[in-house]
Amino acid sequence: MAPYRYLEEYNIKVTRELRNRYEGILDDLGEDSEREGLVKTPERAAKAMLFLTQGYRQDAVEILKGAMFRESYSEMVLIKDIEVYSLCEHHMLPFFGKAHVAYIPDGHIVGLSKIPRVVDVFARRLQVQERLTDDILECINNTLKPKGVAVVIEAAHMCMMMRGVQKQNSVTTTSGFRGQFEKIETRNEFLKLISSDLS
Repeated sequence: MAPYRYLEEYNIKVTRELRNRYEGILDDLGEDSEREGLVKTPERAAKAMLFLTQGYRQDAVEILKGAMFRESYSEMVLIKDIEVYSLCEHHMLPFFGKAHVAYIPDGHIVGLSKIPRVVDVFARRLQVQERLTDDILECINNTLKPKGVAVVIEAAHMCMMMRGVQKQNSVTTTSGFRGQFEKIETRNEFLKLISSDLS
């Protein structure tokens, strides 16, 4: 069996255009884009940006629809501590943290790995945390049509840590609830579960 190979594919034309723009940025900053340490940086930066924004070229709805199964289970399904890496659309600096996503099935469940994939699809776009939370929530709610959906994201923002107010220890929390999670008892159960350590 062939060993696992990690492959990244890039549109050659788009990569070349981005590369040229990054080279211009380096020159505008006063750097020498031809010096040894930077000569390959514009291409690396172009490929990195395409990777970090690959969510524009992915369909979260199709990801969910491709792994929906009829099932009578009707209790809460929670996937917590999903790693989140995104780029703030205001400064194009990273924000990162964890997402906690739960839903209560109504005749259908979805493959567990698809929930983190949906998170990644929306995170791999230029985002604000508030919209990212809502994108995930609405995609699951509208596609899976469960009895309820809950999403909480906790993230640190480099635009607040490296520049501006420079607050290193601040964390932003956003949340969204639909259906049964709008009831206080169900919401509290979810919040208790995401804050507990079951190990």
